Amino acid sequence: MPRLRGSGLSVVPSPLVSTSGLTVRYGETTVLHDIDLHVDPGEIVTIVGPNGSGKSTLIAAILGGVPPVRGRIDRAPVLRIGYVPQRLVLDPTLPMTVERFLGLPRRVPAARAREALERAGVPDIGRRQMAALSGGQFQRALLARAILEEPHLLILDEATAGLDQPGSAAFYERIEEVRAETGCGVLMISHDLHVVMSASDRVICLNGHVCCEGTPEVVAAAPDYRRLFGEGTRGALALYRHHHDHTHFHDGPCDHAHEQDAAR
Repeated sequence: MPRLRGSGLSVVPSPLVSTSGLTVRYGETTVLHDIDLHVDPGEIVTIVGPNGSGKSTLIAAILGGVPPVRGRIDRAPVLRIGYVPQRLVLDPTLPMTVERFLGLPRRVPAARAREALERAGVPDIGRRQMAALSGGQFQRALLARAILEEPHLLILDEATAGLDQPGSAAFYERIEEVRAETGCGVLMISHDLHVVMSASDRVICLNGHVCCEGTPEVVAAAPDYRRLFGEGTRGALALYRHHHDHTHFHDGPCDHAHEQDAAR
């Protein structure tokens, strides 16, 4: 894993996190059954699946919030995790700037806060009120806070919920840039199937168990995936892969416009 100058990000063993035979129950209901997965440094792994498939439960188990009834979770020593939740509800009447939000629960030097916001793609919102942010800006602020942890592993749980498709695509391209800049591993779940899969190195299709796993193209062609999400998903993914392969933020004005849309 590369070390980003001034970031404190250091090499950790591979894999960053892995599960073996992970099984989780809520009462008498088995939500996850025999889940094997791993995330290595520098790779983006996406978990997709229908509602109720156990995606958020899997993330909660990896974060230590849900105990498994069977199996194990192994984390690399001194692993630092940055987490971007699906949503965070703040009292809209509470006066709080973005810079102040980034400094909770402990103060953060202004220079570090600015660097995190710049890396998250919203360098100019530090003095704005959290309550005044758009949906895309709010999620970027959450991303900046996660980046402040200098994570070896960045975990995102439906982080683009409520964003439109261009905003979601721009957010995931920003995640790719963060990965490239820091060398961190990324584990994320999303309902934006084609957009998020196009940004992934590896995809895990979950429905209580691992239905299929592999590159986006392999998973999109898998019978289990197509049964869950429909026959048209493979062609839609191909379209997004084509767009992604030829579009980067530094290449032209269209990408800049997407970035601006996400930050509005």
